[in-house]
Amino acid sequence: MSKIEINHLTVDYTEKKKSFTALKDVSFSIEEGEFVSVIGSSGCGKSTLLSILEGINTPTDGEILINGEKIKGTGTDRGVVFQHYSLFPWMTARKNVAFGIKQVNHSASRSERYKIADEFLDKVGLEQFKNKYPSQLSGGMQQRVAIARALAMDTDILLMDEPFGAIDAKNRTILQELLLELWEGASPRKTVVFVTHDIDEAILLSDKIVMMTANPGRVYRELEVPFDRPRNRSELVQTREYNKFRNNLLSLFYSDIADKIGGEEVVL
Repeated sequence: MSKIEINHLTVDYTEKKKSFTALKDVSFSIEEGEFVSVIGSSGCGKSTLLSILEGINTPTDGEILINGEKIKGTGTDRGVVFQHYSLFPWMTARKNVAFGIKQVNHSASRSERYKIADEFLDKVGLEQFKNKYPSQLSGGMQQRVAIARALAMDTDILLMDEPFGAIDAKNRTILQELLLELWEGASPRKTVVFVTHDIDEAILLSDKIVMMTANPGRVYRELEVPFDRPRNRSELVQTREYNKFRNNLLSLFYSDIADKIGGEEVVL
């Protein structure tokens, strides 16, 4: 049994008396401890899919199972990192992380929550900034707090919706490598569903890439990433195998567009 099973998921919306389909018959599975990236152009339903996984929206048809059980709303088995930090501005970094811990561990005392919060802030390099408020931190630092909070909650599943999309290129690289280091070093590893539009990011981080097509959102391809872990970015990008795999992904991405205008599909 897979950790997450997505079965024939369809999501329809109605806005201003007009109906449209965000996702159509989407099916794939994710194994325990697997890092899966979902990529695709705007409008392919990546964030809609994540919202169903979070439990904040419900599908029109189909279902998502976690450990064989159908999702029924939000749950403490899932931690979420959004694109725009989602920190409480009136709380310090330490209190933001401790608040997340409290949601999943009601029995922990305040001192225990603070101890765990300090540990994870130290892991993301922010222990000395634990008493700073979000407004006193850079965007990259705020996102590190959000990652620390999600990891400190110690959920089985981590859902990440373009978490580095609003960050400059340098800090994006730093955070990608930090996430990879923390995920690879965890025992057991978290099951991660990572939404992105960045092909290089998906290759670096993922065990598997699910490529989606838009209008309506469907699974276009599922691809296993063929590179051993741990991965060294600077070494990996120089290899012939990486560039071949990357070029094939780009071909598939643009063949989706070509299909819609009468082009021929590229076969991997």
